[in-house]
Amino acid sequence: MTEHPIALARQRRTEGLVALVLFALTIPAANWLIGNAGTLCVPNGPCLVPVWPGIKAPSGVLMIGLALVLRDIVQRRLGAVAGLGAIAVGAAISGFLAPSAIVVASVAAFLLSELADFAVYTPLQKRRFVTAVVASSLVGLVIDSIVFLQLAFGSLDFLSGQIIGKAWMVLLALPLMHLLRRRDERLGLAAA
Repeated sequence: MTEHPIALARQRRTEGLVALVLFALTIPAANWLIGNAGTLCVPNGPCLVPVWPGIKAPSGVLMIGLALVLRDIVQRRLGAVAGLGAIAVGAAISGFLAPSAIVVASVAAFLLSELADFAVYTPLQKRRFVTAVVASSLVGLVIDSIVFLQLAFGSLDFLSGQIIGKAWMVLLALPLMHLLRRRDERLGLAAA
């Protein structure tokens, strides 16, 4: 069942704007979490949460994993230019809201990981949406983890935790991405 093209365009735009707002909100949430919420807060370091038995990660990982998926939805609904615009806005928000000691790390990690996510997602998304989300998110989360930890703390001590924590968020989003793709096919809603 295909809906009217104007209604589909309006629906795609509305869903894209909702994803964009949620994407933007993950950035201040990640910056707040890393300094304020966790089962353990390291002096002059991040607050940590368990992500696997015996493995902890800075608590912001939960939001960054989600941000990678939301940026993909922004691009699917609003197009590649909007996806790049979301990255620029996200980097600016991160720069303004990150604690001063980690502004450079936060902005650099965000920009590099989101651009890598974009580069992997873009060629795959029209043919294999769920595969594109998985592949691009995995690339993005590894780059984000390495760059952030090295620049913010001069150490990759929490690398495995960072990767596992972000991967959990991507895995939790996958059933929703599959349902979104199926619904898009049923409605005749093409990617932007």
